[in-house]
Amino acid sequence: MKLAIVILNWNGKKLLEVFLPSVVRYSCDNEIYVVDNASTDSSVKFLELNYPNINCIQLNHNLGFAAGYNESLKLIKADVYCLLNSDVEVTKNWLSPIMDVFKNEDNTHIIQPKILDYKKKNYFEYAGAAGGFIDMLGYPYCRGRIFNIIEEDRGQYNDRTEIFWASGACLFISATCFKDLGGFDNAFFAHMEEIDLCWRAINNGYKIEYIGNSTVYHVGGASLDNTNPKKTYLNFRNSLYSLVKNSQYQLIIVIYLRLLLDGLAGLKFFFQGKFNHTFAIIKAHWSFYRALPRLVKLRRQSIKTTKSNNLLPSIVWSHFVLKIKRYCELYK
Repeated sequence: MKLAIVILNWNGKKLLEVFLPSVVRYSCDNEIYVVDNASTDSSVKFLELNYPNINCIQLNHNLGFAAGYNESLKLIKADVYCLLNSDVEVTKNWLSPIMDVFKNEDNTHIIQPKILDYKKKNYFEYAGAAGGFIDMLGYPYCRGRIFNIIEEDRGQYNDRTEIFWASGACLFISATCFKDLGGFDNAFFAHMEEIDLCWRAINNGYKIEYIGNSTVYHVGGASLDNTNPKKTYLNFRNSLYSLVKNSQYQLIIVIYLRLLLDGLAGLKFFFQGKFNHTFAIIKAHWSFYRALPRLVKLRRQSIKTTKSNNLLPSIVWSHFVLKIKRYCELYK
């Protein structure tokens, strides 16, 4: 079974200098690709001089995360893709447990390893932690992370379990599944496109797993940090996109409640003096309204099963009202 490790890069020379050595060291002779999203720094030159054996695919424009991977994976022949952020440090034996599952189990098509914080290595990392889930209103959370409350890694998630979504920071997916789903939705550009992909995968009967005996360390926010209103815009917009496309619940009620909560989030930003973030949410909603006809059409294509996803009613209620801070407390 052929694995291709694919790293998307945009002006990330400094990240490649720090994190590429671990990938090369522990890649076990699997092919490594760096897809350059029209960088204006010296990333490509750095690769040519220091890593001539790494395959470099150069895109003519910055296509973002979604389209960047969609276009580049068309050029890569493999049975399994590992989509790896440029700010991830991998560890010895990170590949073996995951590839064993792909080789021995035909029904598992997407896998995520344990993702810990590179800067605080005994804690889980925000983007993925020990596997992702989502509530009925489209709010994501993780085993090991609910909103901004992040758990210490004490071995509580050293297991293997089925999850709802795998983090795009380190996502393994079979080529068959990726192609069958049509890849990422280009309209997302960046942020939450992996949740949309995984939701579509589940709606089409694919299984997603977390493998806790494979570990990577992720910096997070290296391309766009949480203080940037563009990230707020993309997260709020893309979450609504994914909700309309994939939810199997009563859409009018779900969207109404979600827009109401988004409005409260906008007011919170406003009273905190973060006016750019309030405007970003308003802008996200206008973009959502314009895209609604397309999203409804895609909804009919996405939902192939009649099986309910049986999602948690509201992680917002559980966390902010019931004061639940850890994943294990959600189902007591």
